[in-house]
Amino acid sequence: MPTPSTQGTAHPVLPAALSGERIEMDSLTGRLSYYAAGPSGDEAAGDQTPLLLLHSINAAGSAYEVRPLYEHYRHQRPVYALDMPGYGFSDRSDRPYLPRLMTDAVHAMTAVIRRNHGEVAIDVLGLSLSSEFAARAAHEVPSHYRSVALVSPTGFNRGAPFDGASGSNRGMAGLRKFFFNPLWSDALYRLLTQRPVIRFFLKKTWGGPVIDEGVLEYAAVTTQQPGAKLAPYWFVSAFLFSADISRVYQSLTMPVWMVHGVRGDFIDYRHKAAYAHQPHWTFDVMSTGAMPYFERLDEFTALYDLFLQTRLAPTQQLPLL
Repeated sequence: MPTPSTQGTAHPVLPAALSGERIEMDSLTGRLSYYAAGPSGDEAAGDQTPLLLLHSINAAGSAYEVRPLYEHYRHQRPVYALDMPGYGFSDRSDRPYLPRLMTDAVHAMTAVIRRNHGEVAIDVLGLSLSSEFAARAAHEVPSHYRSVALVSPTGFNRGAPFDGASGSNRGMAGLRKFFFNPLWSDALYRLLTQRPVIRFFLKKTWGGPVIDEGVLEYAAVTTQQPGAKLAPYWFVSAFLFSADISRVYQSLTMPVWMVHGVRGDFIDYRHKAAYAHQPHWTFDVMSTGAMPYFERLDEFTALYDLFLQTRLAPTQQLPLL
């Protein structure tokens, strides 16, 4: 990835996380930035349904987290990757970061994609907590989403089912007050986003000492941007976790693919058994950490493609006797 320069500013310049075109747009959720690419020439064959990729939400999240999938599928189909509100080049202003804001950003991005591609239903893939926002968007406007992919999703762990009031979250006001205390708020974020600390948490994500160094390098830069602490502090205070997400997941009617790894801190999916009876859900487990496509891209994409081919294939008509 390109080496950032400060260009005389107090913050290192944030390079593009992905290839292709980076576009900014105004929306009800503020300025949103996204990446877009697609096949050209002989590459443009087969299913051309657009794919929207959503990175995870954490202290150092970025669109770089979906880079292997973006770079893989850009040669096969139209692919988009959104900088979620509070991250990347999108609006990082001081405001409440809640599931509603993130879901509305997904809706805004989906609307753009559909305008660009003849109002077709799209495929959406969410990583970790962004799986909840992808699912909620599909729950609210099911006709806009052909399928939903949940990669290492939240909401299936100990404590589930989460059947709270519609639109409610699991936020802890006291914790948010602590993180935003002006006496230590900035210093604490700088501590949490030092390179060794980021590496420590990425090792927990990968479930071992070998991580993707590009994710680390990009995280080290994106966490130094103005407003970088705001969305992460709402995240660690649990306000971005939906208290009703189990009912949202249960409501989905389109094909759903759930995949997760078996290493690291993100391996508690005990509640997925509650969805096993759903005929439109497909489950896969990979011998990886929480970002399986960084470790086994070919295996991951083969499983995802198989899901799309089998779950979305037209029903064959039996001959009349």
